[in-house]
Amino acid sequence: MIKTENLTRTYGKGEGKVVALDGVSLTINDGEMVAIIGKSGSGKSTLLNLIGGLDKPTEGRIFYNDKEIGSMKDSELSELRLKNVGFVFQFFDLIPELTAEENVLLPSRLAKNKDAGADELYKALDIGDRVKHYPSELSGGQQQRAAIARALINSPDVILCDEPTGNLDRASGEEVMALLKRLNSEQGRTVIIVTHDRGIAEQCGRIIEISDGKIV
Repeated sequence: MIKTENLTRTYGKGEGKVVALDGVSLTINDGEMVAIIGKSGSGKSTLLNLIGGLDKPTEGRIFYNDKEIGSMKDSELSELRLKNVGFVFQFFDLIPELTAEENVLLPSRLAKNKDAGADELYKALDIGDRVKHYPSELSGGQQQRAAIARALINSPDVILCDEPTGNLDRASGEEVMALLKRLNSEQGRTVIIVTHDRGIAEQCGRIIEISDGKIV
């Protein structure tokens, strides 16, 4: 499903130049659950952002279902992110002025999907009685489940998670990981998790370790 070839991302110039990724080549197959692990500053989040079309490489190529995304126009990348990729972030990134339900439905409204199956998602994620509440009225675990519902609302092929349990207590983190594993095993979703926690990584089917911008 996802392939990178000699992927490089640098920031700045001259003496201030920083190499965030250095010639990374990898393949992630449809239906895999993969962990990308590394210390802070290793380049793992940069890699996830490139795979998800949130950033463009300095050098190298990225393919999504055999279509190169590095050369896509911004409008094409937006369409890819909206319909094919679901994002789950460490700090939830819910819009505080919107209820949980409004946050969840936002991508489907942008994609003009009439029937997004939100009620089934609320039930599956056990947040049905909290969707009318604002993020500030939800626990960390409830906010992350709402964020996962938002990521799933357009039925994406791949779910990209950047430290999805990093801002949760242990019990909530375990619930979120159990949910992601079910989405992978029962629904066949491709799940890619960036983490610094080896215990989280070992729950995935494959581990890719990054250090100083390279796969080790």
